[in-house]
Amino acid sequence: MNALTKPETTALSNSHLDALEEETIFILREVAAVFERPALLFSGGKDSLVMLKCAEKAFGIGRLPYPLLMIDTGHNFPEVTDFRDLRAKELGAELIVRSVEDSMKRGTVRLAHEGESRNVHQSVTLLEAIEEFRFDALMGGARRDEEKARAKERIFSHRDSFGQWQPKSQRPELWSLFNTRLQPGEHFRVFPISNWTELDVWQYIARENIALPSIYYTHQREVIDRRGLLVPVTELTPPKYGEQIQVRNVRFRTVGDITCTCPVESLATTPQDIVLETLAADVSERGATRMDDKTSEASMEKRKKDGYF
Repeated sequence: MNALTKPETTALSNSHLDALEEETIFILREVAAVFERPALLFSGGKDSLVMLKCAEKAFGIGRLPYPLLMIDTGHNFPEVTDFRDLRAKELGAELIVRSVEDSMKRGTVRLAHEGESRNVHQSVTLLEAIEEFRFDALMGGARRDEEKARAKERIFSHRDSFGQWQPKSQRPELWSLFNTRLQPGEHFRVFPISNWTELDVWQYIARENIALPSIYYTHQREVIDRRGLLVPVTELTPPKYGEQIQVRNVRFRTVGDITCTCPVESLATTPQDIVLETLAADVSERGATRMDDKTSEASMEKRKKDGYF
């Protein structure tokens, strides 16, 4: 019998997940109670779906007290955006979508060249959406185990009147007492699953039987092996001169803009399979799959200071 299926191990795992779920539900309810115009960032990815499941438990289907907000680069995987729309409809939730393409039309986003990734420019569109709807709190599915800059951030992350994050000015959160004071024009980014890990997320998905976009599980896809990353072959990410296209069995550990998100080789068809793969993984989720985290210019900390999620 596999160690993961032993009764005592399962009970311990469930106890751990119960504690994480309870904390997340508490934070989701705290935001609803404290802020006037909050929103839940919802991409259709696994982390936002876990957060949405906790929100469903906190408030009930059709009773979410805040809208869902998606900042769309226009280059997202269609399997994910279609699933996003379906899930929002199932919950009877208001879904607000704002596009980087609209910011480009307004002239607030200008690409250096046509092939530049739009991912880094989401910050501009996000700040425009905050101003448009006067949001005072945005809840996101970021986790501290994802990246070094994420680990520095509080659960209630204060943003100044320019939407910027100052890591040296973070407020203490002793004994889960959250400082939610705001000055005019300021807002908070709130991360209810900060204390979860990738393994926790997949164990929770397995336990709660949470449906996900199909690309999270194994499928055959044309890819290029480029400096250790499996770059998907698309109109946005064509092969370079001399690169060979291969067809491999892959899945996505994280989903985002097509121009910077890569799959990993995998035969996993269920959340339980992915739990086992995650236990054996020696590279972080973003480190194994994100092209845009490979350069200092696109470092997470710099982007967060500029207003990124």
